Formats: sequence, structure tokens, C-alpha cells
Amino acid sequence: MYQRILVAVDGSRVSDQALDEALQLAKDQNAELRIVHVVDTVTLSVDTEFADIAQYQQKLHAAGQKVLKKAEEAVQRAGGKAETALLELQMLGHRTASAIVDEAQRWQADLIVVGTHGRRGISHLFMGSVAEGVAQLANGPVLLIHGK
Repeated sequence: MYQRILVAVDGSRVSDQALDEALQLAKDQNAELRIVHVVDTVTLSVDTEFADIAQYQQKLHAAGQKVLKKAEEAVQRAGGKAETALLELQMLGHRTASAIVDEAQRWQADLIVVGTHGRRGISHLFMGSVAEGVAQLANGPVLLIHGK
């Protein structure tokens, strides 16, 4: 049913759960698995006038690569294989959810898997939800994994 599964990770426990589910689906469906992580270097560039932006961007990239490496190692330990991609927001106002959906379309994913923290009320109002954004923007199936 699914031949290409894209899973977004951010290093959190719930994204680890999403990765586990995506890996199991990929194994069951004999599907390709692509793990993505998004870094937002644009917002800091606009909001901060005193920071060493290049150094901060470099640290964001390094942290993102670390998240991807951890996810890739988890897949390998489970006997699977996956490719990874570090995505970077390129324009002010471009959201993490948009970057995930754009990559899923570019890669021609049959399914997007993403974890959701299940925030409600004030925290949802201020923080928003990447998972909710992905579900709203995606043209295909999205599997939301609710954190335990």
C-alpha cells in the first residue's frame, strides 16, 4: 500500500515514537523510509541584531545532523534502513510544517508520519502545532502519532 514513507523527527520522545511507527510500517509494507528534520535559521536572522548569526546557524545545523544520526542509528539497530535529509527554512514566514509537506511532495511520499505532543489551550495557542500544520497542508495521508 505505501511505497515511500516520510517521517519528521525533532529529537523528542514523541518523534522517536513516530519514527518507530514509520519504521514498522516501512518494514511491513517493504517501503522506502526517509527521515527529515527541519532547522529554522531565518527567524533568528531577522529577530536578532547582536548575535553571531553564522555561528548560531552552524550550531543549528550540527544539532539537526545529530538528531538525524540518532534516528538513523535507531533504524539500523532495528534492522531497517533509511535515508535522511536536513531541511532548512529559507524564507521568513515559511513554517516547519510547510517544509515537511514540500519535501514529502518533492520526494513523492505516499505517507507522512509525524508525532504530536497533543498540546491544548494556551500552550497550543502560543506554540502552534507542526503536526496540525502538516495534516492541514498535506495532499496525501498523514499518520499522527500521539505522545504517550
